[in-house]
Amino acid sequence: MDQSNQTNQSILDEYNVRRFIKFWPIIPLIALIVWLLTGIYTVGAGEVGVVQQFGREHDITAPGLRYHMPRPIQNVTIVDMDTVRSATVGYRVDTGDIRSSVDREALMLTGDENIIKIHLFVQYIVNDPSNFVFRVRDPETVLHSAAEVALRGVVGGYAVDFTMTEGRAEIQEATRQRLQELLDDYNSGLLVREARLLTADPPAQVEDAFHEVVRALEDRERLVEEAEGYREDVVPRARGEAARMLADAQAYQESRMLEAQGDAARFTAVYDEYVRAPAVTRERMYLEAIENILGHDRVNLIIADSELGGNFLPMLNLDQVGSQSANRSASGSSASDTYDHNVAPPPVSSDQDSTDTQQGVSPNDETDADGSNTGGEN
Repeated sequence: MDQSNQTNQSILDEYNVRRFIKFWPIIPLIALIVWLLTGIYTVGAGEVGVVQQFGREHDITAPGLRYHMPRPIQNVTIVDMDTVRSATVGYRVDTGDIRSSVDREALMLTGDENIIKIHLFVQYIVNDPSNFVFRVRDPETVLHSAAEVALRGVVGGYAVDFTMTEGRAEIQEATRQRLQELLDDYNSGLLVREARLLTADPPAQVEDAFHEVVRALEDRERLVEEAEGYREDVVPRARGEAARMLADAQAYQESRMLEAQGDAARFTAVYDEYVRAPAVTRERMYLEAIENILGHDRVNLIIADSELGGNFLPMLNLDQVGSQSANRSASGSSASDTYDHNVAPPPVSSDQDSTDTQQGVSPNDETDADGSNTGGEN
């Protein structure tokens, strides 16, 4: 029985050896195919592939399904070009977005030899994948060290008050430019997008005093801006008012000058007429004056025929009576009807009539005691 088992085992081993010898040439072929398939790789969107051949740069591939010779002939490094990366100087962000200060990095000396605590936040991207892979061993560490060097160099050129107040934007831009210069000198392949100062405070021991100074400076700036705004509001209005007054004065000057020139020209014309015909000019001027005097509404004339002489009844002035009655009604006083005392004069003697006729004056033109003309002027 044992002999039979040994015989069967021998036959089986011989069979396996023959089968292995039969399929042995296929095994290296399968291994070769598997090894070649390891060269297939994919480059995602916003990424590039840096292909290395025996350690040297061979090619840079775009996004998509790509192939390279398997290791150790070629190797590929995928570099993300679109992702915005960040670095911090002076602090670290712990779990739960809690920011803890690193005084060894945050405390630095200003230009006026004061100590200030600054937290810097830097955002950057990869803009040169070849330099990023081959020129710098650890680009993130290099950027962190360069950012600290750039920040200390820039802050050392400014006073502490300027750094804490209105100089923050200027210091941020200067730090970004200085950091980019250092990264370019190192051929790091990094591009700095932003360098922002999150904190620019004095040390904790003197923080309250510094904040009081900052608030005072801000109040000063606010008051200066308010004063400038008030000036911008008042000065243009004052200038406009002055210009208006000057224009009014000039217009009044022109008006007075033209009026004076017109009066002078009119007087000269009257004088020329008077020189040519004195009597006619005097008569015309007299008539014009009488017309101006008697042409107003307040002058009422009563003309009576000279043949009647003084033999007519007194005449009631109804217009004056109506106005007097209206005035008394408005004032609340009661009185009897009032008659106009400026009526025709009583009859005169024939001697006086003949005397006035000889003098060329009508009896109706006599003047009463109060100086009014009884011949009809009221």
